[in-house]
Amino acid sequence: MTTAYATSTTWIDACASSRLHTDDGIAVLLPGGRQAALFRTRDGHLYALDNIDPYTGAAVLARGIVGDRAGTPTITSPLLKHTFDLRTGHSLDSPHVRLTTWPVRDTGTTVQIRTPLAAP
Repeated sequence: MTTAYATSTTWIDACASSRLHTDDGIAVLLPGGRQAALFRTRDGHLYALDNIDPYTGAAVLARGIVGDRAGTPTITSPLLKHTFDLRTGHSLDSPHVRLTTWPVRDTGTTVQIRTPLAAP
C-alpha cells in the first residue's frame, strides 16, 4: 500500500523583476538551505532549477550559458559544459541525471519561486 503525503509549499521572493535580465542567471537561497538557479529566456519564460552542478558539486549553474537545443531551452554548466533542459532539469548528455525544478512566476514587481516549506 502506498501512502501519499501532502507537501506544503509557499512562494518565496527571489528577486526584483527588474534584476532578472534575459539569459542571465541569479542564484537564490531557498528555505532549508538549498540553492536554485533562476533564469529568464529571450521568449520571456522563467525557469528555476538546482544551482549545484551534479557532475562537480559546485554551485555554478546560475553562471551557465542559456541556450537552445533543437527547440529545447537549455542551461550549460560553465565548468564541464554539461547541458540541461530548463523545463524539466533532465541532462541532455546523460539520461540518468536530472536537476530539481521549481515553478516560477513574475508578479510584475517580484520574481517568485514556489518551494516546499522549510522544516521547523
